[in-house]
Amino acid sequence: MRYLPHTSQEIQEMLQTIGVHSIENLFESIPSSVRLGRPLKLPPPLTEIDLRHHMRQLSRQNAHGEEWASFLGAGCYSHYIPSVVGQLIQRGEFLTAYTPYQPEVSQGTLQAIYEYQTIAAEILGMDIANASHYDGSTATAEAALMALRLVNRPKVLVAETVHPEYRALLKTYLKNQEATLVEIPFTKEGTLDSEFLLSQIDSETACLVAATPNFFGIVEDLTHFAKKLHEAGALLITSSPEPLAFGLFKPPGEMEADIAVAEGQQFGNPLSFGGPSLGLFATRQDFVRNLPGRLVGETVDQEGRRGFVLTLATREQHIRRDRATSNICTNVSLCALAATITLSLWGKGGFERLALNNFQRTENLKKRLREKKFEIPFSGVTFNEFVLRLPKDSEKVLGQLGEKKIFGGVPLECWYPKLENYIVICLTETTSDEQVDRLVEELEAL
Repeated sequence: MRYLPHTSQEIQEMLQTIGVHSIENLFESIPSSVRLGRPLKLPPPLTEIDLRHHMRQLSRQNAHGEEWASFLGAGCYSHYIPSVVGQLIQRGEFLTAYTPYQPEVSQGTLQAIYEYQTIAAEILGMDIANASHYDGSTATAEAALMALRLVNRPKVLVAETVHPEYRALLKTYLKNQEATLVEIPFTKEGTLDSEFLLSQIDSETACLVAATPNFFGIVEDLTHFAKKLHEAGALLITSSPEPLAFGLFKPPGEMEADIAVAEGQQFGNPLSFGGPSLGLFATRQDFVRNLPGRLVGETVDQEGRRGFVLTLATREQHIRRDRATSNICTNVSLCALAATITLSLWGKGGFERLALNNFQRTENLKKRLREKKFEIPFSGVTFNEFVLRLPKDSEKVLGQLGEKKIFGGVPLECWYPKLENYIVICLTETTSDEQVDRLVEELEAL
C-alpha cells in the first residue's frame, strides 16, 4: 500500500468533524511525560531509485543462503522453488491467505484447496487431510488436542526426538487442559527408548506423539508402537518435519498412524526467516468429525455440474463454541497453493527421485566425514540431515566456518544439554557439490 499523507485541509476537516480544535487537544489525554514532543528524527525523503539503492545497501549486511554455503536444517529446509510457483500464486484470483467468507463463490480457490488435500493425504498415506494448518508445530499440538477429544483420556506421551520447538508449543497448548504430558527419552542411537515408552502406555494414555524423520534426521518405523498403543486403546500421532522422506520411506499411514502431521514449508515456500509456513494434517476417515480446521469437498450442483464446497468448518465462528474442534482462523491457503503447484510439477516420480537424490547425497557426505575420522554418533538411517559430533567446542567451530561463509549446521546443546558439541548438518538439492567439498575441507582443517 502506498503512503498517502493527509493534507493540512484534510486534518482540519477531520478535527472539525469530531469536535476537536487541534491535534494537541486530540492527544491531551496522553500524559506529556510519555509524549515525544518533537518531530521524529528522520532523514529527508528519497526518490524511488535512491530508496531502492539504500535498501540494497542495507540488505548486503545480511548473511544469507544465496551467498553462503548453508547446511542448516532442523525444521526449515531449502528446496528449489520452480519459477512458475511465484508467477501463479501472484495471480489476483489467488493472492490471499484466506478462504473467502462466501467460499462457494470462489470455485477456483476451493478446487486448489481440494487438490492440496488430495496430495497431502497421499503423501502421508492417510484417508483424508484438512485444508492446512499454520505450520508443523501447530498441527502437532492440534493433533494432540484431537486425540484427547477422541479417546477422552488425560495422558499425552511425546518423544524427546520430536522437534524441541514443537514440544514447547505442545506444552503451551496443554497447559490449561486436563492433561498430563510425559516425555519419552531417546537411546544412545537417537531413537525412541522403547522400554520406557512401553512402561508408560496404560489405561490413562490418550496418544503418543513421535517423529519420523525425527529431529536428528533418523527415520524410525513406528509400526510396532502403533500396535501396542492400539491394544491399549490409545492413538499414534506422527509429526514429520521433512515429509519429502515419504518419497523413499514408509509413510505414516503404512505405520498404522491415526493422525499424521507434517511441516510443508519445503514444498514451494521460501525460508523467509522462518515463515510463513504450512502445516499438513491428515487422519483416518473414522475421525473426520473431529478434524480441526476446514475441509473442502466435491459435489454437484442442481444442473449436475462439478463443484466444490466447504464440507466441514468446525471452528467457533461457524458452529457453537462448545462444539468447535479448533479456533484456527486462516488455513494459509496461499502457502498450500504454492505447495500444490510445486508437488504437481514434481509429480509422484519427481517426488520420489528428489527424495532418493537427497538421501544419496547425505549418505555420501556422511561417508566422507567418517573417512576423515569424524564421529557420526547415531547409526540409524537418516534423511536429508544427520548428527555430527565435533572434536572441539561447537560454537567456536561454527564461528570459524562462518568466517569462511559457511553455515555449518545447528548446535544441539541448547535443546539437549547432554549432546555437547553435537550439531545437525543438512543438505538438499540446493547444496552444490562444491559447497559440500568446502565444508569437508574446512572441517578437516579445523
